[in-house]
Amino acid sequence: MQRAPEEWREGAGDETVVKRRRGDSEDMKGEWRKNAGGPGVEEVEKETLMMELTRMVQKMVKESSWWERRGIDCSILAAAFLCLPPAFLLLSSSQILWFSAGMLLMGVAHGVITIKGTHLASHGALSESQAWGKVWAVFFIEICGSFSARAGVQGHIKMHHAHTNVIGLGDSSVWKAPFLPRSVYLFLAPLAVPIITPLVALAHLKGHSLAHIVRTILMVALGLYSQYWLLIHVSGFTSPLRTLLCMLICRAMFSVPYIHVNIFQHIGLPMFSPTCRPKRIYQMTHGVLNLPRNPVLDWIFGHSLINCHVEHHLFPFLSDNMCLKVKPVVSKYLTEKQLPYQEDSYLSRLKLFFHKYQELMVFAPPITELVGVQ
Repeated sequence: MQRAPEEWREGAGDETVVKRRRGDSEDMKGEWRKNAGGPGVEEVEKETLMMELTRMVQKMVKESSWWERRGIDCSILAAAFLCLPPAFLLLSSSQILWFSAGMLLMGVAHGVITIKGTHLASHGALSESQAWGKVWAVFFIEICGSFSARAGVQGHIKMHHAHTNVIGLGDSSVWKAPFLPRSVYLFLAPLAVPIITPLVALAHLKGHSLAHIVRTILMVALGLYSQYWLLIHVSGFTSPLRTLLCMLICRAMFSVPYIHVNIFQHIGLPMFSPTCRPKRIYQMTHGVLNLPRNPVLDWIFGHSLINCHVEHHLFPFLSDNMCLKVKPVVSKYLTEKQLPYQEDSYLSRLKLFFHKYQELMVFAPPITELVGVQ
């Protein structure tokens, strides 16, 4: 049972108890609605909490330079690409130390490009131009990430973000594999992500136009073959099997934390019915969790996926650096309004999922109903 604070109510006389029940999935209804004015305020619409917070964040964005809005993140991605030439050269060394350094460098660069880069590109956060945004989405998601740009945007933006923690729509169930034992799912299965990703991309092409199918297959093949060709002609690999194994190791280097992050920050938190869902600010503050700062994951995954995930879901158009910049304002505002601002450590979430794997990853989740808010 949870209680909704008095100021969350949309009208007088609402109860503030939380009930749990099961529900069926339906299309979402409008997210942006205005609250009626409180008692004593005549013919004046009361500004919603989301509108007030949005105005504060927009003011910060307008006052920020291009370097803060996009430059820092673009520079990190550029640095990742600049790491690739020395990585290929180091992989040509017969010395185990230099070879290992090359493997590590390529794995880190690949992680930054395919996790941080694809995520920012899917949100159009790399450019203010919509045309360039589409170009970057195809480049990062299809060529670098070996996935369909259209399917990626549809699944992440139009489902996960629009229907965060709504059962049957954006409840993160896509990450569940209940047939796998917990140790296999949490620590071994993620290593197969580089193999599974292009196969899932092919499955998503069904029903699309021939031109779209051909483009996606060509872009994914270009990305995979480019790395394979460079490993043979620059790094000097002679065995196709050894080359493919090197590609797998580099691409799977951060697959385990990638799966962890995707489940830790949503699953186990309140889930909502599509027929009775709270307004956006309540939905995001209840259904999203921040992890603490981590020098490795912050750089490779980006702030919006790690320590600013709440901010990212409230304002998905912001870049990683801007999410970090508005974080103090958002956290202070939510705290002042007695709204949840959920944070937990990586290790704590891992322990929770390990000990409650059946409840969180196998069984259907209970639905949270915030009576008086929804």
